Amino acid sequence: MTNLPAVVALAIFTVAFVLIATEKVHRVAVVLGAAGLMTLLGLVPGSHVFYSPHAGIDWDVIFLLLGMMIIVGVIKQTGVFDYLGVWAAQRSRGRPYRLMVLLMLITAVASPFLDNVTTVMLVAPITISVCRQLGIPAAPYLIAEVLASNIGGAATLIGDPPNIIIGSRAGLSFNDFLIHMAPITVVLFAVFVLMARVMFRKSFVYRPEKFADIAALDPREKITDGRLLIRCLIVLGLVTAGFTLHTVIHVEPAIIALLGAGLMVLVSRADTAQYLAEVEWSTLVFFMGLFVMVGGLVDTGVIHRIGQWTADAVGSDYLVAATGLIFGSAVLGAFFDNIPYVATMSPIVEDLVAQSPDPATGRNLWWAFALGADLGGNGTAVAASANVVVLGIAAKAGQPITFWQFTRYGIVTTVVTTIIAWGYVWLRYFT
Repeated sequence: MTNLPAVVALAIFTVAFVLIATEKVHRVAVVLGAAGLMTLLGLVPGSHVFYSPHAGIDWDVIFLLLGMMIIVGVIKQTGVFDYLGVWAAQRSRGRPYRLMVLLMLITAVASPFLDNVTTVMLVAPITISVCRQLGIPAAPYLIAEVLASNIGGAATLIGDPPNIIIGSRAGLSFNDFLIHMAPITVVLFAVFVLMARVMFRKSFVYRPEKFADIAALDPREKITDGRLLIRCLIVLGLVTAGFTLHTVIHVEPAIIALLGAGLMVLVSRADTAQYLAEVEWSTLVFFMGLFVMVGGLVDTGVIHRIGQWTADAVGSDYLVAATGLIFGSAVLGAFFDNIPYVATMSPIVEDLVAQSPDPATGRNLWWAFALGADLGGNGTAVAASANVVVLGIAAKAGQPITFWQFTRYGIVTTVVTTIIAWGYVWLRYFT
């Protein structure tokens, strides 16, 4: 790195990244400060901040998240998530492992369509309530749910924030993710269900006297507005169909999400204050600041130089590149929030893909990258936003989960699932 702007941009980014990883300063304050500093010093031109597709704010990502958050905020008012919690407790008949599997299944099925951060925010409070009524500790169930959410969210474009960034950068559609990511996600979830039986075995204590209270509840009473729920599910179905067909109808996922949010609000006549309160504004602002930070690295040539070095090191062996992306992303993603990691690495992978003599082979690197980043999000308590959200909910409920309590399960899960994912990439794309 020989020119001063590149050195300064890299220094600002590195300091910001360390502050985000250590959580010494709130991450939104960090990215806003770093983005402002890069703009002030001219490392990112002001016009690029808002209008550049490669060095500015990715509005497709921002509005896709905003639309889905509004949709979930309206659905929450129907009480359907409380219904699912009681239903799971009754279906499990109070058996701890059976209850854990059902809650994980609800979380894993919802995460591909309602991003994993949103899903755990809705399911975690229900889990705490059910566990209290059954007289069992909530921590193992919350940990299992967030691990399942990060696995399940890997299946689609909108399920995990890193996928949104990758899809936007690589031009990958909702269907692309379904075809390439969903099959291995199903396998990984099945493996994790078996792992959970062993990892959490000491916490499975059956209390039949406590189950009697749950058995007496009518889950249908949790539905506060049945007609609203039907209308919401119809709109959600239309949005999901729009995501699936967006390459046919030529409408971007962000527009589909916003149209869905508008239709959801229109047909539900929901309380504006309530559904806007469910929007994670801090997450959206964090993304915006992060995109500007990465833009500074792009405009000063840092990303291009790293990408060139990586391409020279890999040469023509793209299996080595895919292996490095899976395991490297899993390791780095386990110790740093996988959102800034993916935002930083995406331009590098894009350069690597562009230099491939075989476009199909080069394109497969995106799937190795996505799998490593998504699965690495399970590695530690701070590796993914969903992890941090669940720890905060648990602490507020008086059932705190420590960093190492989460991490000892997360590391094992990441190691096993990443090895299986590498085998999938090798068998599907390189044999």
